[in-house]
Amino acid sequence: MEALVERAARDLANSKHAIALTGAGMSTESGIPDFRGPSGVWTKNPEAERKAYRSYEFFREDPKAWWEDRLSTTGVLGDVEKAAPNSGHYALAELEGLGILKCVITQNVDGLHEKAGTRRLVEYHGSILKLRCVSCTARFRRDEFDLETMWREGRLPPRCPRCGGVVKTDGVAFGEPIPRDVVERSLQEAGRCDVMLICGTSAVVYPFAELPRIARQRAAAVTIIEVNATPTPLTEEGISDYLLQGRTGEILPRIVEQVKRLRAA
Repeated sequence: MEALVERAARDLANSKHAIALTGAGMSTESGIPDFRGPSGVWTKNPEAERKAYRSYEFFREDPKAWWEDRLSTTGVLGDVEKAAPNSGHYALAELEGLGILKCVITQNVDGLHEKAGTRRLVEYHGSILKLRCVSCTARFRRDEFDLETMWREGRLPPRCPRCGGVVKTDGVAFGEPIPRDVVERSLQEAGRCDVMLICGTSAVVYPFAELPRIARQRAAAVTIIEVNATPTPLTEEGISDYLLQGRTGEILPRIVEQVKRLRAA
């Protein structure tokens, strides 16, 4: 493992445009449950999964009723907003601070990368910390709207102060298109990178899982590194160059320390 940590650190230190892709494996290390694992929220509560699949259609049919339902029920992930970043999140933020990571593209909606200090961030499936206009894609902090008062006064759904469009939570629901700006930025980064660090994702949820394949096809000499608890289709298909198998919260800080030693040498 130590040889692979050193190899990853060297590849990152020598990169010109390194990016990271992250998934649920990073969130579970902060105590946030996944959806389909043995103890996943949908494994334990199939009705919650069925409701999730209907959510976007419900929103389009009746955004007022959708918001009322949203505000009257507890989220399936619990009080995610109280979750704290773990050492893996801080390691990626430190790599950004060192000038190595140019972008983090995450599947996770928990906002932990932002809390850890990552600034060049693409939240592919949105964020629980934000709301988004479905017309112009403008994003807002949740506290910019007094949702509880709007609910009591019958003024739902919230409206975008910029274009007047309907505002929903930023999280991308089943059947909802990935926002245009997110797609464009992600494709740009995948086609431009020379190192892609893939952390804590099973690489089976599309279109996010297509990004490493796009990098492999478009980038002339890209190095794709996996940090995952288990091999993935990227490992098995030879899309990634090598796998550091284990917990992201343990391996990523080791890579950062090795990067700093290389720079000090």
